[in-house]
Amino acid sequence: MRLRRAARVILVGAPGVGKGTQSERLLSRFPQLSAISSGDLLRHNVKTRTPLGIKVENTMRTGGLVPDDMILRLITNELSQRGWLSGGLSSFMAMSSSAVSATSESTIPGLDSNPNAGASLSNSASEDPAASFLLDGFPRTAVQAERLDDIVPINWVVSLQTPFDVVMERISSRWVHEPSGRVYNTSFNAPKEHGRDDVTGEPLVQRADDSEEVYRARFQKFRETSEPLLEHYAKKGVLWEVHGLSSDEISPQLFGEFEKRFL
Repeated sequence: MRLRRAARVILVGAPGVGKGTQSERLLSRFPQLSAISSGDLLRHNVKTRTPLGIKVENTMRTGGLVPDDMILRLITNELSQRGWLSGGLSSFMAMSSSAVSATSESTIPGLDSNPNAGASLSNSASEDPAASFLLDGFPRTAVQAERLDDIVPINWVVSLQTPFDVVMERISSRWVHEPSGRVYNTSFNAPKEHGRDDVTGEPLVQRADDSEEVYRARFQKFRETSEPLLEHYAKKGVLWEVHGLSSDEISPQLFGEFEKRFL
């Protein structure tokens, strides 16, 4: 299935609603979609000791928030390197660690004060279907979305809607084998032996942040930040809501709408 225009997609959903599952299914069904994760880009830059990676390493290690400007620089550079933005923001992020020190600055004038330096703005974003992507991890707020608009226009924002009680039940039924990361759910993916990992037989545990009290706080925080974000994209005419009690209910609706918009 070849796309007829570039799809620039963001999925928005409360913790536990199945955003990761829907992302994986979209990417699998529509191979022309590329996954771009702000978290993955950050970790790659830290690992490869790029100038930006060196700058944010301490922030990430202590659990701090990486400034929006740096995230925007990462995304701009990634899109530019893929040829999806016209302009001269070439491979400054790929400089080897031997060429910089922990206090090195970018060699592109104005880049620290202007994360868009060297790249054309949104009206020059590629409409080639090959320039299609699913962006994860950014933006999370309306302010971030406005900044992103200046780099590349997102043309489909999906709001995943599942009732709070359904998600809460799903999360409270989740058990984890911590050494491997294997996840079970007593509602639909139960272990063969209650409380034991299928592979090792070791005990399963429930994460502390899977408690109702912690989840309610996370859900409230999500609502506070997501409502202005969704309103921003609604005003731009690119917001679409999908409702369902499970991922299997949501996926067919998601695929159908994607095909209507981009095939």
